[in-house]
Amino acid sequence: MSAIPETKTPRDPRVEAAISHWAPRFVANGVPLADFQEVTGGVEHWEDWCGAWSARAALHEELAVQALAEGYPLSAGAHFTRAAVCYHFGKFLFVGDLAQMQQAHRKAVECRNLALPLLRPPGERVTIPYEGRQLYGNLRRPSGTAQPSSLAQPSSLAQPSSLAQPSSLAQPSNAVRPPVVVMCMGLDSAKEEMDDYENRFLARGLATLAFDGPGQGEGEYDFGLCPEYEKPVKAVIDYLETRSDVDPARIGIWGVSLGGYFAPRAAAFEKRVRACVALSGAYQRSDSFEGRPVINVEAFRVRSRSADLEQAGKVALRMSLKGIAKNITCPIYIVAGTKDRLTPSSEAGKLAAEVSGPCVLSVIEGGNHVVNNLWYRYRDQTADWMAKQLGAD
Repeated sequence: MSAIPETKTPRDPRVEAAISHWAPRFVANGVPLADFQEVTGGVEHWEDWCGAWSARAALHEELAVQALAEGYPLSAGAHFTRAAVCYHFGKFLFVGDLAQMQQAHRKAVECRNLALPLLRPPGERVTIPYEGRQLYGNLRRPSGTAQPSSLAQPSSLAQPSSLAQPSSLAQPSNAVRPPVVVMCMGLDSAKEEMDDYENRFLARGLATLAFDGPGQGEGEYDFGLCPEYEKPVKAVIDYLETRSDVDPARIGIWGVSLGGYFAPRAAAFEKRVRACVALSGAYQRSDSFEGRPVINVEAFRVRSRSADLEQAGKVALRMSLKGIAKNITCPIYIVAGTKDRLTPSSEAGKLAAEVSGPCVLSVIEGGNHVVNNLWYRYRDQTADWMAKQLGAD
């Protein structure tokens, strides 16, 4: 009698979707390849995703604490940053278990905040007044430019939006005030994921302010997604104008994925923006979610604070640059990939055709969403372009 062959249970399609869509993004944005392979290789069910990534993040966090205790702050900053991005990728689309998602998110924010003063150049957590509440961001300035005299250390976290804030900072009056790039997140990205992008701008003399907008990162607990993104960007630029260590006359804006719609949307209305980079953003969203991975669809529903997909579709329809993009008069650099399964590259062409200012359109053959699989085709190039537009030293 022959043995009955053992059949393997198919892997959860939500896990398969996350792996197939996001592998290049994870690695390009700071997850070690071995970590990606080992963690995803051990996850069969989506319900285990956040826990598995949080466990791996805790290993990096432990290395950070050890390095700090041994007197190696630079190494500690790198370990804390890797821990933050692993915690982030545990929670990034994990909206089916909000308690578990929020715990991972708290740890992501905590680890990145612990990293900020240890980085070269260091960073500062900032609070931006918005609609009676706050948005949160990470501000970093390039070496050799105006720096705050001290940075407060974050305390333990009770809620994602209740982190300790930096104390009043005395700003030097005779240091160089660099231009600054406002960095807009997407549906599932957050400021804790931005280290690689930040470093490219910083190396070229640009300050960076990566912030979580409404419905994004720490902003998802107090607000729903805001299609009219000129509103939070106005609040961010108003805040930057209160600072004496960046140049509010030289502000650029940058957006990734859904932020690739938010950034040009803001540039159309906010004339204090001098240059814009849009990565894989939509020109006009549809109210249909057909063909999109279910985990992305559910994240959009939850983060738009919609009761069902019909309501979420109405929010999506408000995300349009049609008839608005013509008001973009600042220079704009648009990036798209021909193999993007979330935002067709034709959307980039529609945006480019309507803007009124100088435009660079880069449609990269074989590029996936945000072209993370071919990151070397646009990350340095857009950073160089932004530095030139803003007159960075």
